[in-house]
Order: sequence, then structure tokens, then C-alpha cells
Amino acid sequence: MSYVMAIANQKGGVGKTTTSINLSACLASSRVKVLLVDLDSQGNATSGLGINKNDLEQDMYDVLINGVRMDKVIVPTAWKNLWVAPATMNLAGAEIDLIEKKNRALSLKKQLDKVRDNYDYIIIDCPPSLSLLTINALTAADSVLIPIQCEFYALEGVTQLIQTVDRVRTTSNPSLFVEGIVMTMADTRTNLSNDVVAAVHDHFPDLLYKTMIPRSVRLGEAPSYGQPITVYDPKSKAADAYRALAREVKRRAK
Repeated sequence: MSYVMAIANQKGGVGKTTTSINLSACLASSRVKVLLVDLDSQGNATSGLGINKNDLEQDMYDVLINGVRMDKVIVPTAWKNLWVAPATMNLAGAEIDLIEKKNRALSLKKQLDKVRDNYDYIIIDCPPSLSLLTINALTAADSVLIPIQCEFYALEGVTQLIQTVDRVRTTSNPSLFVEGIVMTMADTRTNLSNDVVAAVHDHFPDLLYKTMIPRSVRLGEAPSYGQPITVYDPKSKAADAYRALAREVKRRAK
């Protein structure tokens, strides 16, 4: 049985999609089968792994709204053991269309359960909002990983997200738990980064991952080439950090 993790934060620009892409790639490189589910209508997780969205005939909108089987939309990447369930701008309409559906919070789970045994890890990249798509992801997931950037107002909204997790636990997914918090865009040379990490540790001492993702220009460049950082710049500090994060995720998931 695979392990399903949603990567969520309603704040944009926190490294959520970057973490989804690179964590998935690092897990796949450790000889386990990984599916990355793109639930963001921007489709950045899709294009960030080299998938041309213009070539897609169907995407996650068709899975959630039209009942297309998930294995019909999943596409392989250029890297062994890594697949993507892609998203395009079509997914933007899913929020409205899901409202009309009965048991709408279960739409993703029902489809994901059909392919779950084909993978060791399933990573869900959530949109930057506490929307119906995010609720679907949390309902389908075993756990949620929260990226927080090392910047001012970093903790803003995290309590709201954790409250949403609690609501999902009581309504549709009683086994859901917060996997942890990973600090992104860290620069330990600055007081700000160190202060933010200290504040997060004070608020959530049992949830903070040891691994921190450094601020990196190369990390920002990699998606434009359709590559994870471990391919684009394999010797970089960011690549090392995501390898370490993958190891930490695997240890916690056991």
C-alpha cells in the first residue's frame, strides 16, 4: 500500500510546488515508484517535470469532474520511477463544478484508490488556497506536509491550515495527520531566517523537520528547464537538501 502525502499551504510563494517536484524526484531516485498529482490549475508541477501541457488531451479536471480513470491521464516523466497526473488551466473550473457533485470531498480519493497500489509514494501538490481541491487532497491523503518560507509572516495562516486538517479529520478522513513542517528559502546567515526557524520551533516543536531548504537561484531556474534540481544542478546545496528531505520523509513514513 502506498503512502499518500499532500503538500499544502494556502499562502503562495512558499516553495510548495518546488518541494512537490523535488521531493518526488528524490524519492523516485531511491528506487521507489512515485506519482506526483498536480492539483494546481497553474500546472507548474506538470511543466516543472518537463511535461508539455499543450500535448495533453486530458488532465486532473477530467478525472475529478468527468469521471475519467486516473490511469488514463497519468504520464511518465523522463526519469525512472516518476509519473505525473497532470494539471492544466482546465482545472480552474473544477472548483465550481465540484460544488454540484455529491460527496464532492471524496472525488479525488475515489479515483486515487484505484491506482494507489501501483506506487510506493503519491505526492499531491495542492493549490495555494483552502479550496475544494485542497479539501479533496486532504481527504485522499495519509498526511500533510507544510512548507513555510523563512520570511516575515511565515506563521500566518498555518494555524488556519491545521484547523482545516482537524475539520477534515472529523468529517471525511479520520486518519489524516500533519506529517511535518519544512522550512524553505532559508538563509542561516541572516537573523531573520534564524528568528523564523526559532519561532516555528517554539510553536510546533514536534513537527519541524531537521532538513531546511536553502534559498537558491538555481532552484528557481530548474523548473524553466523542466528538470528537478537534482538533474539541473546535482551538486548544489539545494539538491543535497532535497535528498536529505526525502530520506527524512522515508524514515517518518515507516
